[in-house]
Amino acid sequence: MSRITDWAKLPVTLTELCLATTLRCGQSFRWKQCDDQSWTCVLRGRILQLDQDESHLKYRSIWPITDSVPPTPPASIAPEDLDDSKELLRHYLNLTPNLEDLYRQWSESDRNFQKKAPRFTGVRILRQDAWEALVGFICSSNNNIIRISQMVDKLCMHYGRYIATFEGRRYHDFPPPNALTGDTVESHLRELGFGYRAKYIAQTARMIANDKGHAWLDSLRNPESPTYGQAPRAAGEMKPEGRDGYREAHEKLLELQGVGPKVADCVCLMGLGWGEAVPIDTHVWQIAQRDYKFGKGKHSSLTKTTYDAVANHFRKLWGKEAGWAHSVLFTADLKVFAERLEAKIVVKKEKEGADQDAATIVSQAVVSKVFVKEEPEHKDAKRVVELDETMISSSERVKRRRRR
Repeated sequence: MSRITDWAKLPVTLTELCLATTLRCGQSFRWKQCDDQSWTCVLRGRILQLDQDESHLKYRSIWPITDSVPPTPPASIAPEDLDDSKELLRHYLNLTPNLEDLYRQWSESDRNFQKKAPRFTGVRILRQDAWEALVGFICSSNNNIIRISQMVDKLCMHYGRYIATFEGRRYHDFPPPNALTGDTVESHLRELGFGYRAKYIAQTARMIANDKGHAWLDSLRNPESPTYGQAPRAAGEMKPEGRDGYREAHEKLLELQGVGPKVADCVCLMGLGWGEAVPIDTHVWQIAQRDYKFGKGKHSSLTKTTYDAVANHFRKLWGKEAGWAHSVLFTADLKVFAERLEAKIVVKKEKEGADQDAATIVSQAVVSKVFVKEEPEHKDAKRVVELDETMISSSERVKRRRRR
């Protein structure tokens, strides 16, 4: 049994947040889609169910009946309002920045962004738990979104705390590091299909649980994007290579098992709030070659030097939210999202005679429902997040030297 709250609303337009895109573009791997096309995920001890129309984000909470009270909300939440789901969503979905303003800034500084990305509105960078992001992106090495999501689901089902059963589906929270430190974890994860990633997850969990402590990851977070319930602080001067805190976080993450430059940047951006982190996977490298004149001379292949040069170029173009802009551009470049845009245009043409802006908004809402019904089959929709072998070898050599 569980306790389900009434539906509530937040005024959020589709241009500011598109769930169908944001929850499927390879940031988080735990969101599930219900038969009615709504979305569900466990966050801070409850199941959150989300839906949206052209002007509002709709949400409700499903609480375990065994919990006498919800988890203690931050001090900013009034004592009488123990269900802090609204504030949690504002934080997790990163709703404070005005996305239209950001798109405008990025378009003004980059003609390629102006040409391609603004048609794909509502892509936001989530504020995820750092540990969950770390494990998710360790699973992402040489993998695709569907298989990563399956792995993360198995991890939660076998090692995470049971929360509730909703519409016939069991929901578990994401397991903390100490739940993955047992002697049989690695072999069990291999049985579950994790392959070589099983060793990385088990070793990283032991390193954090037994040596560094779970708070160590949060100590690497961007103070401008703190953990839920904490007040933001200044994060220092922006530099071509990123702020000092970002560089330090990136380097420390490289000490962990299964973490190379690409995974470290994914965790920095999507788990630690460092907006200038720009993960360069094989698809982004193709974009850099095609649209930004990389791939020649000293940058003819994706070495560590070229990786840094591409990321620095994007930081120069887009500023301290370069990772966010890069994610929008990446999404716009995928064929499956291009097909979504084509469907959107068709819907809009069918509404000739109606107000143009209103027709655009309605078409976005319609397509956001239709688009998510089928799993993408095109190879571009499988976000392969592999590192160049040269960079893996380089980072592993650095780790070995440090161990000595």
